[in-house]
Amino acid sequence: QSVPQQKLLTWLSVLECVEVFAEMGTARVWGEMGRWTIIVLIQLAKAILRLLLLLWYKAGIQTSPPIVPLNREQQQPLHPQDVEDNSSGKDQTYVGKRSNRVVRSLQSTPSLQSRHWGSPQQREESQSRRVEEMNQPPTPLGLQETIAESVYITRPLLHLLSLGVWGQRSWKPWLLSAVLDISSLSLLSDLKDLNRRERAELRRRSILLLYYLLRSPFYDRYSEGRILLLLRLLADYVPGVGFVTRPLMDYLPAWQKIYFYNWG
Repeated sequence: QSVPQQKLLTWLSVLECVEVFAEMGTARVWGEMGRWTIIVLIQLAKAILRLLLLLWYKAGIQTSPPIVPLNREQQQPLHPQDVEDNSSGKDQTYVGKRSNRVVRSLQSTPSLQSRHWGSPQQREESQSRRVEEMNQPPTPLGLQETIAESVYITRPLLHLLSLGVWGQRSWKPWLLSAVLDISSLSLLSDLKDLNRRERAELRRRSILLLYYLLRSPFYDRYSEGRILLLLRLLADYVPGVGFVTRPLMDYLPAWQKIYFYNWG
């Protein structure tokens, strides 16, 4: 990845991290008008950054989060003592004569900070697989797939525009957003030879279609009573589940009102 592309990904990641805080903070300070203004501005900025990555840098199917979180367990640096032991040529493993089991020798036991419970071969294989996945180029998109990804990127803006035209109680924004999401997924499903991150992203988008059960007006008219009844039954009749379901019942109305939790 080039430096400008990495900067775009960084800014996109920052926006996704602060969008909920920005919405809630703006609503508290400037009210509903300020809240919807910051929602539109953040979604517009995200769409511009994603379109630049798609059309200019040919980034392919864009994943969420844009930057893969750092796995600190796999990125732990070697302790100076471990480096010294490795450079001294000591054998790191011992193979049992009868069992052929590979174990770490006592002389090459690493420091507590960098110790892990897998065999050295397992750790090396997992690190090499991770590096290979990180370095895999994005799958080239044809015209149809580029249009599908563009539809997915611009869907939040079209949804906000439809909310401004038809209002929050109308079914039209809900239906428009659902049609755009399903159309994008169906067009992208024809792609072959996707890498692991891209396949995981398409699975994530498919699972997120369940959010339409929690989005107004469907939630207000159909889902709310059934979901709360199910959570109440679980809390009353399944031992131990109430510790999770009762706070969830209290949290669900507040969660449902925050745009970036629900639609972002």
